[in-house]
Amino acid sequence: MAHQAHAFHMVNPSPWPLTGASAAFLLTWGLGMWFHYNTTTTLMFGLCSMFLTMWQWWRDVVREGTFQGHHTSPVQKGLRYGMILFIMSEIFFFLGFFWAFYNASLAPTPDIGECWPPMGITPLNPVEVPLLNTAVLLASGVSVTWAHHSLMQADRKNTIQALTLTIILGVYFTILQAMEYYEAPFSIADGVYGTTFFVATGFHGLHVIIGTTFLLMCLLRQMLFHFTAQHHFGFEGAAWYWHFVDVVWLFLYVSIYWWGS
Repeated sequence: MAHQAHAFHMVNPSPWPLTGASAAFLLTWGLGMWFHYNTTTTLMFGLCSMFLTMWQWWRDVVREGTFQGHHTSPVQKGLRYGMILFIMSEIFFFLGFFWAFYNASLAPTPDIGECWPPMGITPLNPVEVPLLNTAVLLASGVSVTWAHHSLMQADRKNTIQALTLTIILGVYFTILQAMEYYEAPFSIADGVYGTTFFVATGFHGLHVIIGTTFLLMCLLRQMLFHFTAQHHFGFEGAAWYWHFVDVVWLFLYVSIYWWGS
């Protein structure tokens, strides 16, 4: 940066885009081999390649932003725009699932008895586990906001406590949803109801797992003194993502669990 006349980050040549693309190819090939020939060797190799690429690429980004000073204000501004655009793409991703759900439920066809839920389907009670999961995610939204405000005030102890609580709530949500899936009286094969229910809530559950991992990495970085009160976009991005996951769950709960039942 000392030899540059501007504040932007000119990224050094990196092998990780190439290894990432190779890992994606191996994953696709490995899934095909698993489905058709019941062999997982290629799939495991692809997964290992992907995780190694993720670890080393993110390690480089952390090094550039935390220790080398490349993440200046203009660079952080670009990262913020990138995160906003990513979350917008996720909004449209879930919009497709809600579209499918309302298309099927507002005008049920004769194939499913012209009623919703379809004939033969016993929906889950919205005031049992789904309501508990709603409370858990809303509480995690409060705790991640607590962590953010503590970080902005350079309160290291409260930041670590609040982040730990958020991660515990995220893991608890995942466990509850796994139990709900295990005990559900219908499956993904039960027509349009099972498909829309499990695909929409399943992808949300995947996002909770990703967000929990995101926050866990932020907790480790906070313990390693990577964040300051003014320079902590890594955590900000995780907090934005977690709030997005919260809001999507509220729409899922009201639409699929409550109204759809």
